[in-house]
Amino acid sequence: MLDGKIIKGVGGLYEVSTSDGAYKCVARGILRRRGVTPTIGDDVTVRPSGDGLKEGAITAIKPRRSFLERPRVANIDAALIVFAIKNPKFNASLLDRFLISAAFYNVPAIICFNKLDLLKEREKPAFDAMTDIYKNAGYRVELVSAETGAGLAELGAAFAGETTVCSGPSGVGKSSIINALVSRYAMETGGLSEKIQRGKHTTRHAELLALDNGGFIVDTPGFAAIDISDAAKKNMSAFFPEFSPYAGLCRFNDCKHLNEPDCAVKRRVGADISPERYDRYVEFMTR
Repeated sequence: MLDGKIIKGVGGLYEVSTSDGAYKCVARGILRRRGVTPTIGDDVTVRPSGDGLKEGAITAIKPRRSFLERPRVANIDAALIVFAIKNPKFNASLLDRFLISAAFYNVPAIICFNKLDLLKEREKPAFDAMTDIYKNAGYRVELVSAETGAGLAELGAAFAGETTVCSGPSGVGKSSIINALVSRYAMETGGLSEKIQRGKHTTRHAELLALDNGGFIVDTPGFAAIDISDAAKKNMSAFFPEFSPYAGLCRFNDCKHLNEPDCAVKRRVGADISPERYDRYVEFMTR
């Protein structure tokens, strides 16, 4: 028996990284009967086929430390959320949805803005003001250019030794960034549709890749939208870290920070809580 980690899964066949190399595996029927579906990032036990081939069967899935439904990935330590500075145009509401999704599953998020080489000098003040909103909220923000290599060393160091999921809308350069961080792997990359200026999907399935400096990164298909569930709305204020210093200071214990009087969060809007971020909180809560 071997211990390993699922790094790829397509059509019921899983590639498992073990101390004896990569094995092509199927899942034993007992897992299916128990309603357990192996997924990327799972730590598993493999029974080799014994015929000298790197093949076998997954016999057990170890308890998961974390799990994301969309993208479907287990045992991740951080979410690298990639957006472009431009091309495609930055969408703050969509970024906040990605951040909420990561927080909902208790996964720390790192924000990465790619295409730094496209940022013109006259655009920097407005861009810096926007990134300061997220830095002041408590997020780590990294600026990189997959085209020139700027910032990539610092980005790789941010999650060395961890398993990180890389997410973001199409066309922002996720695959190009991963190509730079994983020297043994070259992903297909795509530009933008000239007609609609949206990213062309280049990643067809999730795959866990070994980073050059240790750890793994999971590239995932690009998303056009993320739905905020009713379950997330029940605890929405917890997904806005800039609200946390004022938890429990409102007049009402069940304050939703919307129309209630004597709300500690609303009193800080325009001070250390960004009006733009608060407006999006209201939008998400009332939609």
